[in-house]
Amino acid sequence: MQSLRVSASSRPKAVAGAIAAVIKESGPLEIQAVGAGAVNQAIKAIAIARGYLSSDGFDLVMQPEFMEIAIDGESRTGVRMLVEPR
Repeated sequence: MQSLRVSASSRPKAVAGAIAAVIKESGPLEIQAVGAGAVNQAIKAIAIARGYLSSDGFDLVMQPEFMEIAIDGESRTGVRMLVEPR
């Protein structure tokens, strides 16, 4: 399964294009975001990707869960989103 990391400075339309490409080519993917800004950009990107893929007959579902990740030696809590076609 492919994985994308989204930051607060990620452009939602660019991330949405990446999501759509992965869904079309290989199916489900995981999106990781740490911080409120990153989660916001990831959610917007998923919504945009859903619109991109609807014309191709895909509908997306997303399952969020919390995750622990080490950044610069510190443990941080992030959100992992499993995105897959329905």
